[in-house]
Amino acid sequence: MRDLGFKLEVLSDRSKKNLSILDTIRRSGPISKTEISSFIGVNVVTVSNYVEEFLHQKLIFEKELDVSRGGRRPVLLDLNNDSGCAIGIGFNLSSIIAVLVDMRGRLIFRIKRDKPQNKADAIVDSILKLIKDLLAQATEHKDKIKGIGVAIAGIVDSNRETVRWPEKVDKTENTYSLIPLSLKDIIEKEFNYPVCVDNDATMACFGEQWLSRDLEVKDLLYMFSGVGCGIMINGQIYRGASGCAGEMSICNPKEQRGFSCEAGQPCFLKRWEIDMGMLDAAREKMPSNKSSKIWELCSGSLDNLNLRNIFEAVRLDDPLALEIIKNAARRLGIKVAFLINFFNPQVVIIGGGLEEAGIPFIEEIKRTVCEWSFNEASSAVKIIPSRLGENAVALGAANFVVREVFAGIKE
Repeated sequence: MRDLGFKLEVLSDRSKKNLSILDTIRRSGPISKTEISSFIGVNVVTVSNYVEEFLHQKLIFEKELDVSRGGRRPVLLDLNNDSGCAIGIGFNLSSIIAVLVDMRGRLIFRIKRDKPQNKADAIVDSILKLIKDLLAQATEHKDKIKGIGVAIAGIVDSNRETVRWPEKVDKTENTYSLIPLSLKDIIEKEFNYPVCVDNDATMACFGEQWLSRDLEVKDLLYMFSGVGCGIMINGQIYRGASGCAGEMSICNPKEQRGFSCEAGQPCFLKRWEIDMGMLDAAREKMPSNKSSKIWELCSGSLDNLNLRNIFEAVRLDDPLALEIIKNAARRLGIKVAFLINFFNPQVVIIGGGLEEAGIPFIEEIKRTVCEWSFNEASSAVKIIPSRLGENAVALGAANFVVREVFAGIKE
């Protein structure tokens, strides 16, 4: 089994050229060698040498001749979408999704399941079962699979390739048992494919940029609720020194009393629940709001309450649901404003399932950002819902495998 490495941010000169040429063909093909040369700023002779190897590997193919502008008509190159495929597994607020994509990132198969309970063993079991079920559907593609990408919450150590999973051991706020999980080893042993394990917000951020047609967007943040943030700087994933950049909270389980913020509950540095506290707010307010449509959507029982009920009630213009999501949006908006001042990105994407709260949620974030960030930074940024929606994390993980395949082609 070939080890893909999955450490793309440290690339050799050849890997950089591999990636530049193949990504240009992926995004813009059919395209000529001359156009590729002009686009990436590499001389056409060098491009031709690389293209010969890509043709040999059957990653690309030659198409009909382009219209001549004098002299020989140039041959057009395009990506061979069927030269391989990749599996991606991703977690959202309430679901876990598995996808199989081709080399252009197009979806072949998709499976969606309810998210398992927040226990490490349940998470691992659900990942293994989902991969098995996807492979059972994709029997004709098994020989073409280049690897499996898994995007998961927690601190992913890029050196040891393990996950420190935040598993609550009781109902006390922010009391977590941090469990090292060797997910890469577990999955590789089970399926015999190369495996990449990375952070959910990071992979969602990558997926949005990789599958976007807008090549000008190179500095972006992906907000995975108020807990995690994916970061891309100048078109490159930013992970930090040990791979755990983007965690937007600090937590000391041994000392909570001395760490509080009277002016803004909950404290913006403390760890938030992934749902931004919306479920707790609904449970607190619903008993005194019996006319709320949320009651009907959860069949009149708080035990049945979930985020989908709140988001659906927003679409029905329910006042309580709107109050709940706007309060959450304001809290998130303040945190986004800080990050906009700090990073000065072109785009901030709201995702991980929060985008399902709809336009009122996004608009409240925008208003809050305008109030709390510097005008020079806020006027330059676009705040948008995830274009890939609930598939963003899984698609990002799968396409990261494709990206590594592109970079790793050797003569």
